[in-house]
Amino acid sequence: MLTQLLAVQLNEEDLSLVRKITGRIQVLAAENSNEALHLLEQHASIGLVIIDIEHSYLQSLQLLHTLVYRSQQEPLRIVVLGEPHLLQQKKRVFDLDIVTILTKPLQETQLREILERAVVKQDADSKQQNMQEQAHLFNAIFYQAPIGISVSHRVDLGVEPGKEQFDANPMYEKITGRSMEEVLRLGWTTITHPDDLPEELEYFKRLKRGELENYSMEKRFIRPDGSIVWVEMTVAPLQASDSQLFAHICLLQDITKRKEAERLLAESERSKSALLSHLPGMAYRCRYDAHWTMLYVSAGCETLTGYSPDQLINNRDISFNDIIVLSYRQKVSSGWKWAIHENKPFELEYEILTAQGTRKWVWEMGQAAFTEDGDIEALEGIILDITDRKLMEQNLAYRDAHDLWTGLYNRRYLEQLLRQDIKARKSAKRALISINLGALNAKSIAYGYQYSQDIMKKVAEGLSILCNDLAVLSITHEYRFVFYLRSYDERQNLLLLCKKIESTLEYIVSLERIPYGLGVLEIDESNQENVDQLLRNILIASQRSVVLYDGEAEICFFDESMETEIQREATLSALLSRIVSGKNPDCLFLQYQPIIDMRTGGICGFEALARLKCAEMQVIPPLHFIPIAEKTKLIIPLGDIIIRQAFQFLKQLEEHHVMDCTVSINISAIQLIKEGFAEHIIRLMHSMDVNPSCVCLELTESIFASNFQEINRVLKTLQHKGVKISVDDFGSGYSSLSRERELYVNELKIDKSFIDKLMYLSDDQAITGDIISMAHKLGHSVVAEGIEYQRQLNYLKQNNCDKAQGFFFSKPLNASDALALVVGKHTYRLFEHLLK
Repeated sequence: MLTQLLAVQLNEEDLSLVRKITGRIQVLAAENSNEALHLLEQHASIGLVIIDIEHSYLQSLQLLHTLVYRSQQEPLRIVVLGEPHLLQQKKRVFDLDIVTILTKPLQETQLREILERAVVKQDADSKQQNMQEQAHLFNAIFYQAPIGISVSHRVDLGVEPGKEQFDANPMYEKITGRSMEEVLRLGWTTITHPDDLPEELEYFKRLKRGELENYSMEKRFIRPDGSIVWVEMTVAPLQASDSQLFAHICLLQDITKRKEAERLLAESERSKSALLSHLPGMAYRCRYDAHWTMLYVSAGCETLTGYSPDQLINNRDISFNDIIVLSYRQKVSSGWKWAIHENKPFELEYEILTAQGTRKWVWEMGQAAFTEDGDIEALEGIILDITDRKLMEQNLAYRDAHDLWTGLYNRRYLEQLLRQDIKARKSAKRALISINLGALNAKSIAYGYQYSQDIMKKVAEGLSILCNDLAVLSITHEYRFVFYLRSYDERQNLLLLCKKIESTLEYIVSLERIPYGLGVLEIDESNQENVDQLLRNILIASQRSVVLYDGEAEICFFDESMETEIQREATLSALLSRIVSGKNPDCLFLQYQPIIDMRTGGICGFEALARLKCAEMQVIPPLHFIPIAEKTKLIIPLGDIIIRQAFQFLKQLEEHHVMDCTVSINISAIQLIKEGFAEHIIRLMHSMDVNPSCVCLELTESIFASNFQEINRVLKTLQHKGVKISVDDFGSGYSSLSRERELYVNELKIDKSFIDKLMYLSDDQAITGDIISMAHKLGHSVVAEGIEYQRQLNYLKQNNCDKAQGFFFSKPLNASDALALVVGKHTYRLFEHLLK
């Protein structure tokens, strides 16, 4: 619309006329060309210029040329006033379509007509320009829009794909993965996911019928590669004036990522919901206050605490702080305070009291949530029931530190306590007291394992009365108790505790006739560093008490002599190991003590006695090294060496035509119960061509107290091969007349203690003769050992003892001396004179 008009060099009369008829059009007046140009620069909306060229003709022409040039850039109409002869000179300019020529004087009707044409022309130009701009804008929107746009004309559901008019922008093609031509050829129904198509078709029908102004939905398109793209789609009708067919516009926005995020979020929410619903405890959100006021708790709260969520939220019935066991409340508060200050997660195990009054162990892990200003908004976390785990941990800890049968501390705990006190460098006097009930081992063999365990439990209960913070009782080995006295003033205090131990045991083990020993070791800076050595030394002291005082419970202090004995034992053990490995074979040898036939006085056999020798220790008797060999399990290979040497001696006797002499070999229980022992002896006799009837195996009486059936089976196998079996030290250990007859043995060897008593007992008082008589009735021959005096020999002869041996006849001899004793002599009458 024409809004401004410029009048250049018009006289007052013409200017008044212009202003009269222009109405709302603003009239700007310029007195010359320069002023006119200046106004044109300031007012870009000037659409009509009226110039009177009679004033300043040349300048007016220059202005006219400038206006013509400007009209090429933007809409402008020009009216020229002047005489005809002046206008003819520039005809080529005045004939332009944008120039209107008027002669003076200016007529109102002419001016009105010119103004109307200028307005109409300007409106037409403006409309055309607007249409062009709108077209450019539409194209820019259509082709550059970040959403997909499609426009369909002549759309009818019955129209075959490809018949309708269809336009789609590049983003539409990008989203669907298909070109406009492909969509037109296939049709949008084909590329829509089948699960979404029924819903969209229903919407589309209603849109066509005018029931809907538009519709929006989320749907899926199927791309050429089979993948799915989610879109948010809005469809609206288009009213086309030149067509009666339905037209519509479709707007698409790719929401695939959003849908995936929604799926993941939904899945996360489902997982979170499932987690919270199955959580063996509760999730919570609470205030950071003294009550831990709950703002949210999960459903697991009731299972954990016995209270429903409603009872806890906002402390309706009870606050969570009231549920925490009193002794842990400060710990919980301090833990949260530290976690918040350090900006770290809170984690703590503590106990709560449930609504039912039971205590539960819980594990809480949480984190503080802060506002943008850094203030604490809330505390969030989870609280899980760990009662079962805690009980298991406590049970494991108890098992790790206690003997399960007696409930006393075990060796591991005592070691830790000793190391703890050593590390603390305590100056107080300390000591260990060991109670050695090793004799219970034999009792358990006789009466069963349960018997010995019951005794141990009674002893533990009795000794526990003496325990306190400074006197700790432990079980360190089988049938061994140790008191750890962590502090005492004088040795008298130590002895006083020992007396109390004796008094306690007197009412328990004495009634059962169980010998025991008491060992004491005082701890100082010289011995405290090696805990294992301490416990070994106290064990030795208690064992020495048993040996020295025959189980009379006399106190034995560990001293340097025992240390020497330990070193001696270690030396012997090393020597035995070297012998077994073949490095020092000559250190082990046998001596042979004659066995005399009491009827003839002749030598009927020899007992092979093992001896150990070395440069430092000279000759060592079996009593010293055999227990070490048994303890270290070296007795099996050593026993094999002894058996081979004894068989070699037998072969020497045969070579010298001494055919009726037996060789008795002592066999350890460890050897006998080893699997395949009997078969090994039989193979060895066969390989060395030894007469089995000349072999006698001596076993101690106590060996039959355990595994009676199995041992008797082994003896039966050997006896059936011709090997003689002798029970050594008969009467000193386990004796059961009911089983004596069942044993596969040939002879009984009366223990030396019975022979020794013959020197001071009268014949009527001695029971040795009764033992001989009983043995004969059981079908066994009898051997008496340890004979040193004629009186002993006379008694044995009067009571029909079968065989005898001892220093009265001969000491143990080396193999060469034993051979010299029998070879070439009438051995069957060698000691006849002693029997007269």
